[in-house]
Amino acid sequence: MSTTRFLTGITTTGTPHLGNFVGSIRPSVAASLRPGVQSFYFLADYHALIKCEDPVRIQRSTLEIAASWLAAGLDPEKVTFYRQSDIPEIPELTWLLTCVTGKGLLNRAHAYKASVDKNHEAGRESDDGVTAGLFMYPVLMAADILMFKAHKVPVGRDQVQHIEMARDMGASFNHLYGEHFVLPEAVIDDNVATLPGLDGRKMSKSYDNTIPLFSSRAQLQKLIGGIVTDSRAPGEAKDTEGSALFQIYQAFATPEETAALRQQYANGIAWSEAKQVLLERVDQVIAPMREQYEALINDPARIEQTLLAGAERARQAATPFLRELRSAVGLRSLVQASSAKAAKATKAALPSFKQYREKDGKFYFKFVASDGRLLLQSTGFDAPKEAGQAIAQLQQSPDALQALAARLAPVEGVAPADVSAALQALADAAAA
Repeated sequence: MSTTRFLTGITTTGTPHLGNFVGSIRPSVAASLRPGVQSFYFLADYHALIKCEDPVRIQRSTLEIAASWLAAGLDPEKVTFYRQSDIPEIPELTWLLTCVTGKGLLNRAHAYKASVDKNHEAGRESDDGVTAGLFMYPVLMAADILMFKAHKVPVGRDQVQHIEMARDMGASFNHLYGEHFVLPEAVIDDNVATLPGLDGRKMSKSYDNTIPLFSSRAQLQKLIGGIVTDSRAPGEAKDTEGSALFQIYQAFATPEETAALRQQYANGIAWSEAKQVLLERVDQVIAPMREQYEALINDPARIEQTLLAGAERARQAATPFLRELRSAVGLRSLVQASSAKAAKATKAALPSFKQYREKDGKFYFKFVASDGRLLLQSTGFDAPKEAGQAIAQLQQSPDALQALAARLAPVEGVAPADVSAALQALADAAAA
C-alpha cells in the first residue's frame, strides 16, 4: 500500500472553542488514524508573529493549543507533531522560494489584498501597516508544505489559494533546478460542521460568542444558559431548524440521541430543560479531555519534550532534503564544481519529461528531446499524481507507449520509434 502524506497547520493564536473542536480538531484527529497515511501536524508559531506582537501571549497560546490537540487525542507516537519554529530548515527554504516567486503572485494573496482594500477605504496609503511578514505569508506557508513533500493539505475554502500558490512556487523551482518538490493538492471537506455561537451566528472569536473548549462545568453551564432562544413557553412545540441549542447538541450526540431531542422539541420541552440536556451531553464528551488538558497545561515540560521529539523526527526528513535543495541551487562545496558541471552537461544532452498545469485545471506532461523538440504530449489528468504515475510507467516499461495510448496525443512528424529510442536513452542513462 502506498503512503500518502497529509500536512495540517495549527493556528497558535486564541483559545480553542467548541466550534474549533467540531470543525477542525476532532475530524483531524480522526483522520490521523487512517491506514496508509503519514501525518504531519505543526504549530504555526512563526505565522502567529504576523498578527501578534506580545511574546507572552505567543508562548501561552502555543502551550494552550498544543495541550488542546493532545488532550483531544492526537497521538505523537502515530503522527509527527512539531512546532514550526523548531525546524530551522523552514525559514531557509522560505528564502529559497522567495527567489523563484514573482511579486505579482504575492500581490494576489487574499490577506494582502484585504489589507490594501482596508487602507483604501480609510483613505490611507495602500501598504500602510503592511509588514513584509504579512506580504510573504504565502511563501512561509509554501515552505511548510513543500518541505515535507505533502501530497494532501486539508484546508477550508478560504485557504485553497495558499495551496495553489505553493504549487506554483514548487513548480517554478522544479522548472529551474529539476524535480525536487511534490506539488500538493488541497483537500476540502464540504461537510465540516459549523457550530452556531451563543447569539446564533457562527461561533467565532470575532463575534465574541464562543464557548471555550475546556470551560469548567460551572462555566459551561453559565454559557449554555446564555444561548439565545425564542419566547415559546414550556409545552409549546419548538422548531429545531435555526435552533443554536439543537445544532450544538447534534454535533456532540449520537443519531439516536439527536432524534430523541427532536421529539422533545416537538413535545414542547422547556428551554431550561433543553439547555440542561445540552450541558450534560457536551460535558460528557469534554470532561475526560478537560482532565487531560489541565494535566498537560500544568506540566509544560511534558509538552515541550513532546514537541522537541516531533521536531527531531521531522528534521530527519527536512535536513537531508534541504541539503539536496542547497546543492541544486549551487550552495555547495567548491570541490563539487567540476563534477556538477559534468553532470549538468550530461543531463542537458538527454531527453526529459516536463509536467505542468493548464488553465483548464488539468495536469499534463510532455516528453522533449535534448534539442527541445517535442516527442510526446499527454492529454489532461485530473490530479498531478496520475500524470506522475504515467511518466513513471513510460520510464520503466517498454510496453507503456501502447498501454497509455489513450492518454497520449499524437505529435505530427514524430514516429513511435523516435519516442521509444528517446525513452531507451533515458533509461540507459539512469542505469549507468
